[in-house]
Amino acid sequence: MAMDYEAVIGLEIHVQLKTRTKMFSAAPYQYGAPPNTQTDAVVLALPGTLPVLNYEAIEKCAQLGQLLDCSIAEICKWDRKNYFYPDSPKNYQLTQNEQPLCIGGRVEIELPGAARNVEGAHRWVQLNRIHLEEDPGKLTHEAFDSLIDFNRAGVPLAEIVTEPDLSSSEEAVAFLNALRNLIVAGGLSDCDMEKGQMRCDANVSIRPRGEPQLGVRTEMKNLNSISNVRAAIDYEIARQIKRLRAGESVVQETRRWDADAGRSASLRSKEDAHDYRYFPDPDLLPVQMDRARLSELAAQLPERPFDKQRRYQKDYSLAYTLTSVLCPNRSLADYFEAALCHHASPKALANYICNDLLRELAASAEQGQSTPDVSSSPISPQQLAELVKVVEAGTISKQIAKDVFIEMFQTGDDPKTIIDRKGLSQQQDDALIEQLCREAIANNAKAVAQFKAGNAKALNALKGPVMKATRGQANPATLDALLRQLIE
Repeated sequence: MAMDYEAVIGLEIHVQLKTRTKMFSAAPYQYGAPPNTQTDAVVLALPGTLPVLNYEAIEKCAQLGQLLDCSIAEICKWDRKNYFYPDSPKNYQLTQNEQPLCIGGRVEIELPGAARNVEGAHRWVQLNRIHLEEDPGKLTHEAFDSLIDFNRAGVPLAEIVTEPDLSSSEEAVAFLNALRNLIVAGGLSDCDMEKGQMRCDANVSIRPRGEPQLGVRTEMKNLNSISNVRAAIDYEIARQIKRLRAGESVVQETRRWDADAGRSASLRSKEDAHDYRYFPDPDLLPVQMDRARLSELAAQLPERPFDKQRRYQKDYSLAYTLTSVLCPNRSLADYFEAALCHHASPKALANYICNDLLRELAASAEQGQSTPDVSSSPISPQQLAELVKVVEAGTISKQIAKDVFIEMFQTGDDPKTIIDRKGLSQQQDDALIEQLCREAIANNAKAVAQFKAGNAKALNALKGPVMKATRGQANPATLDALLRQLIE
């Protein structure tokens, strides 16, 4: 019988913090700028230059730690991590090896189940630390040469290191999604993996199920998409199990993921800390954190997405299918709450936002835009609230409201303006509606008989001709009651 194995996974996530300048210089950074245009003497490590600390990056990393339940160190300090590679102008990286800014921490994740529109079980993934460092430049490998762009060099990076607390690619993906939602909600980074703002290394090992001792781990480097994280972890688990079952050993090493081939390859033998020859940086003083300022920073943080989701379900009785769309996206949740201030009808507003608004935004989005941007919506929260008001007041039917919504999105006009312009108010001529109902009953004896036999849905066959004759402007509730009364 083949040995049963289990995976043990730890992640290292590098997140570019959203700051105006780089970690140790006044050089700006903007993704997509022409190569090597966002550098200065410090970034290029020209002789005689000295680093100057970016306090905005320190504060944003501290806020990240607070958002993830870390302990914020009284003092953090800077170390030099030495390595020789073309993307590092100084031939060392400034980082926090011995005294990181954030210690411990945890992230709440939702386990698989959400994909089926069913709320999955929740658990906490434990963190080891978060430390600050500087990003290296970017290498582009061509057929006969390698090109270096130093624009990214020196950008503030927060490295989030988990404990070996994950056991599958599904859990790793759930962790990354939850982490990204938290960081974006906090305004600390956009976490766009396609732009390199969030990158992931996965440390994977396997062991006999139930065995407390960890196996030999390998590191999958620079996974730049959620799909690559899932595929690389699954591949590495299968590769290690295959080796052990064949009587071979797993070698500690760094491996490169080839997304096109769907496989990994050995990159180099795994370095240990002594290989980097860490030592304290002589040019940067330790940083002592101000407790009063940390309290101010904590007060600026938003509600966590999962906390918001639980509140929406409890206070507004919103279904999981709605809260799971609204709450991970802070701008969408803010839009919902702004509309709620104008009209307290949470279920109707949430349905319009999650179904109609997101559908129209997605249809009008620029090609390649993965997430619809609610800030570009031509319908304001107040206008959406007005639409719900006129539907609930019986001015228009829900069916007509769908057409009004589309025109609102296309023109930006208020719902009442569109309703008046097109004469869409529901038909209030009781005598005409009663006459149309009697004609529908007389012309469809089969539906009447089915309704009398207990088939309530047969009434829809009678409603159709009336709604058609009134161009959908008959009040559905009034029409339903009148048809029942006339038949009975």
